[in-house]
Amino acid sequence: MANLISKWKQGLAKTSKSAFGQIATLLGATEISQDTWDDLEAILIQADIGVETTRSILDALEKRVDHEGITKALDLRLALRQELRSRLDTPPALNFNLQPAIILIVGVNGSGKTTTIAKLGKYLSINNKKVLLGAADTFRAAAVDQLQIWAERLNLPIITGQADGDAGAVAYDTVQSAISRKVDFALIDTAGRLHTRFNLMEELKKVYRVVGKAMVGAPHAVWLVMDATTGQNALQQAKAFKQAVNINGIILAKLDSSARGGMAFAIQRELSIPILFAGLGEKPEDLQFFDPDAFVDGIIPIN
Repeated sequence: MANLISKWKQGLAKTSKSAFGQIATLLGATEISQDTWDDLEAILIQADIGVETTRSILDALEKRVDHEGITKALDLRLALRQELRSRLDTPPALNFNLQPAIILIVGVNGSGKTTTIAKLGKYLSINNKKVLLGAADTFRAAAVDQLQIWAERLNLPIITGQADGDAGAVAYDTVQSAISRKVDFALIDTAGRLHTRFNLMEELKKVYRVVGKAMVGAPHAVWLVMDATTGQNALQQAKAFKQAVNINGIILAKLDSSARGGMAFAIQRELSIPILFAGLGEKPEDLQFFDPDAFVDGIIPIN
C-alpha cells in the first residue's frame, strides 16, 4: 500500500508542484478575504480545471464557508480537498458478465493509445485474467509493430492483419479468436484519428458495428485514451468520440508528464464518464486503476 501511495505522489509530482502547489501558500494560516477567493479562482483555472468547473467549485465552497462559519484559510484548504474529492467518481469494478469481454480502445494520434493498451494488458494479466490483443490500427504500420513488440515482451497473444488492410476484418478476427481461446478480455486497438475528420470517425463506427456482428452485445466497453498533457483541448475530442461510439470509460495517459492534472475534474463534470485508469509512468506496471482519494492526496497533500 505504501508503494502504491508513493507511486501516485510521484506520478502527480508535476501537477502538484505547478498550479496546485500554490494552494498551500495561499491557504495558510491567514484569514479568508476577497483576495483569497480571487487568487484561488486563478489557481484552479491555471490548474486546467476549467472555468465552468472552477466556478462551480467556488460557489460550493462559498456556501460552505457561510454555512459553517469558516474563517481560516487553512480550514478552507481542507474544505477544498473534500469538495474536489466529491467531484471524482469511484470507478466501477471491471466485472463483465460475458466471456470474453470485448473492449475497443479509441483515441487521437499521439495520445499514447497503443502503449496504454499494452499496459492495460499487463494490468489485467497480473490480476489473473487471460488477455488477447487485437492490432486493428492497420492505417499506421508502426502501431501494429509497436503493439507486437509489447505483446512479445509481455507474453500476450495478439491478432494482426496486413498493413493498410481492413481494420474491421482484424477486429472481427480478434473477437472470433477471443471466443475460441476463451480469454477473459480482448483489447482491440483502433486507428488514432482526429475528432474533426468525418471519414475517419465513420471508419471507427464501422469497426464498432463489425465487432457487434462478431459477437452479440459486443463491444462490451469502449474506452477513450486521453493525453493528460493536452489539458482542456482533449475535452472536445472526447465529446466527439462519445457521440460517435458511446465511450463509457476514460484512461488518462501521461499523467506523470503533465502539470494539467486538474482536467480530471473537468472530465467528470463535462462528460459524466468515469476515469478508469491513470498512467503514472512509462513502465507497464505504471498504469494504475484510478484512485480518487490518492489523486486528491497527490495534488493537494493534507500536510
